[in-house]
Amino acid sequence: MQIGPYVLPNRLFVAPMAGVTDRPFRQLCRRLGAGHAVSEMITSRRELWHTLKTSRRANHEGEPGPIAVQIAGTEPAMMAEAAAYNIDRGAQIIDINMGCPAKKVCNTWAGSALMRNEPLALAIVEAVVAACAPRNVPVTLKMRTGWCDTERNALVLARAAEAAGITLLTVHGRTREQGYKGAAEYETIAAVKAALRIPVVANGDIDSPAKAAAVLATTGADALMIGRAAQGRPWIFRELQHYLATGELLPPPAVLEVRAWLVAHLHEHYALYGEDAGVRSARKHIGWAVRALPGGEAFRAEMNLLSTTNAQVAAVGRFFDQLAEQHVLLPLAPAADAHTHAANDELLLASA
Repeated sequence: MQIGPYVLPNRLFVAPMAGVTDRPFRQLCRRLGAGHAVSEMITSRRELWHTLKTSRRANHEGEPGPIAVQIAGTEPAMMAEAAAYNIDRGAQIIDINMGCPAKKVCNTWAGSALMRNEPLALAIVEAVVAACAPRNVPVTLKMRTGWCDTERNALVLARAAEAAGITLLTVHGRTREQGYKGAAEYETIAAVKAALRIPVVANGDIDSPAKAAAVLATTGADALMIGRAAQGRPWIFRELQHYLATGELLPPPAVLEVRAWLVAHLHEHYALYGEDAGVRSARKHIGWAVRALPGGEAFRAEMNLLSTTNAQVAAVGRFFDQLAEQHVLLPLAPAADAHTHAANDELLLASA
């Protein structure tokens, strides 16, 4: 698997999710088998570049390359400037966001709303490619299948983007109108893959080894992008990698392994966000990690009452130590019900 000059270790990508895929989470996923990770989207609005939120999103200290940064906006010149700004700060790949379905993004005609304005979408691609090409930085693009069921134009835009110089395309198998509801469809992704020469990445509802293999077979995609299924279960990448290579299921990790990964992740998370913001933003990661475990819901309620990083780490340690003493085994596949998905979707849309 290759993006421009960069050879990736495998074809499993971490999806860019606002409020989730910050540097600590990307690094965790990569340690557990992901071959590539794209940052949370960074705005093209210059006046916001020096805010604390954007500076955290643009922080790549100690992150292994290639460093891929996703940018979002509606003005070609501003998007080109944003690409250059992030390259100056270490970006080695620039990804254009045409996939975010959040209302506050689409209401400004950014994200997946750009798919309703094909001339503008193409102008943005051309401007970003023109800014990146002289610096030998490849440009990738993430989109949806279209705006709604009657406006599925991913194939048209994909062909135009390839002609404009995109080096890789990711397609989420839902329309903007769907958000994260319903089931992803893969026929559109397969049609895009059949029409393009550049690598195509399939995204949407890939939550198990069997599903990963089926999506690859159905779409012919070159790689897979995993989003919500990695929340609380970042080792899904090594499970998928093992299954795709051998056809065999990898046993789930031991409870104490998960404890060690989560505690290490928390310390990296606190180092980026600080005490107060770190405690608040860590709650979702802890909640995802325990949601399928015995006593998980009660522990999440307890966690929301803790106000210091030391208290969080100590509570997480006790919770997993108790599970280990009880010889609890982790589930082999994600145990997320419709309610859990709905809660995750609400979080993603709110934080995008």
